[in-house]
Amino acid sequence: MRAIIMAGGRGERLKPYTTVIPKPLMPIGDIAILEFVILKLKKAGFDRVTITLGYLGNLIEAYVGNGSRFGIPIDFIYEEKPLSTIGPLAFIEDLNETFIVMNGDILTDIDFNKLIEFHKKKRAKATIATNKRFSKIDFGVLNFNGDRLITSFIEKPEYNYDVSMGIYVFEPEVLEYVKKGIPYGLDSLVLDMIQNRDRIYSFEFDGYWLDIGRPDDYEKAIEMFMKIGKDSIQ
Repeated sequence: MRAIIMAGGRGERLKPYTTVIPKPLMPIGDIAILEFVILKLKKAGFDRVTITLGYLGNLIEAYVGNGSRFGIPIDFIYEEKPLSTIGPLAFIEDLNETFIVMNGDILTDIDFNKLIEFHKKKRAKATIATNKRFSKIDFGVLNFNGDRLITSFIEKPEYNYDVSMGIYVFEPEVLEYVKKGIPYGLDSLVLDMIQNRDRIYSFEFDGYWLDIGRPDDYEKAIEMFMKIGKDSIQ
């Protein structure tokens, strides 16, 4: 199985940490979060990893090497300019079978094999792993009509959403949407696939999941790692 790890972002929301350290190399416990991702993929049975690089990519390549110390072959693709979530796939020429794409800053105990099994069972062209997130509004929310006549009032409502986890399963046919050198995000891909009536599914996951996109998320990720620890990757 083949996995593509997206690690080319600048980590703007995590500054000042990411001024000198690329986000995937931020430590959780005694390892970098990217190392956690790689080892979890290896445990799931993946036999090759490709990492897309951009900002401070030389540091990531130096840290990871060819993958021998992790026991899995690793190669790299460099983005000359930011290409968003899906754009870098156009430069990977040998994606001929089902493959996974994921962000390089995710802490999760998802079962990749169950995700792929679901994808195959649905005969999907793309499957997005999703997780429920809750958002509380700390104010009273008003609804009104076009004449500004108030029609309802909700005190401090709570909403829940199914959000993308940054983990996707794709068939090679997805690459038909991607143009070389043109930025192309997951949002554009999903909308294009919906318009073309392609089979794209959501895989609901209710276990541990967190990225380290913001300082408070990073702190939570460290706490989470203390709970799930290395047992999930050994």
